[in-house]
Amino acid sequence: MIPASMYMTEENPMATTTMRHKHVRIDQAKLDRAKKVLDAKTDTETLDRALSFVVEEDEINASLRRLKGKLRLAKVFR
Repeated sequence: MIPASMYMTEENPMATTTMRHKHVRIDQAKLDRAKKVLDAKTDTETLDRALSFVVEEDEINASLRRLKGKLRLAKVFR
């Protein structure tokens, strides 16, 4: 899970550098479920956490693509 300190909140307003006000149409049921899964208090925090998650996953995938074929995996359990 991504640390809460990475998310923009009232307690941590400097977590992001540029903020934009956006109007979006969004599925409320999905937003409500994401809010519960991410344990977010507001819709804004929910969207910020979800976007952070997507960006972090992309960074991990990019790193794995760069390492493709360069690593060897060892069996830990039989």
